[in-house]
Amino acid sequence: MRLMSLMPIYQKPNTSKAAKGHKIYPYLLRGLRVSQPNQVWCSDIAYLPMRRGFLYLVAIMDWHTRKVLSWRISNTLEADFCVEALKEAINRFGPPQIMNTDQGCQFTSFVWTDRLKRSGIKISMDGKGRFLDNIFVERLWRSMKYECVYLHAWESGSQARAGIKTWMEFYNHRRSHSSLGGKPPAVLYWRKLEAINPDQRTKSVAQFTPEPVQLMGSSSI
Repeated sequence: MRLMSLMPIYQKPNTSKAAKGHKIYPYLLRGLRVSQPNQVWCSDIAYLPMRRGFLYLVAIMDWHTRKVLSWRISNTLEADFCVEALKEAINRFGPPQIMNTDQGCQFTSFVWTDRLKRSGIKISMDGKGRFLDNIFVERLWRSMKYECVYLHAWESGSQARAGIKTWMEFYNHRRSHSSLGGKPPAVLYWRKLEAINPDQRTKSVAQFTPEPVQLMGSSSI
């Protein structure tokens, strides 16, 4: 189906639905030169088609190196699983200068924006309907779906979580990127940090593979 450019036809969930009354923040990346890790992070939500129903996946990515810093799976689109992924990324890697997302209600919610503000992070949001403003996460989803998700028909959240975990480890540590000089994202991330701070003790890249916690929400799917 992929070679013939065919896709199954079914109703896809809207993961970027805006909420009335929530503040929309300006897009801060236009014309900005992003030249180092933790300068800009980005986040987005993707749906995971299951044999019956859907699950939802959020990822926190470093814009400069494309490293996935954390992720979570949920069977609801409440903001909680996004905030949990954000907290993990901040706790493990420190806060970025800017966080960029779309205008979905999870990212305009108080719990999300308040966590960013309390960490001193500037909030940036894509223009309405401008998915290219967050292009690197969109490319991540495309690669993940064709290389992993569409090849399986998961029955449970635990199966989906195990499959995504394996693929994320491959993506971060072994998948080369031509735009990154042929290096995997995690390798470039730590090399760049060490170049910025030569006194920083070298850390094992494998030690920092994202390890999401248990599936958020109920497990009825």
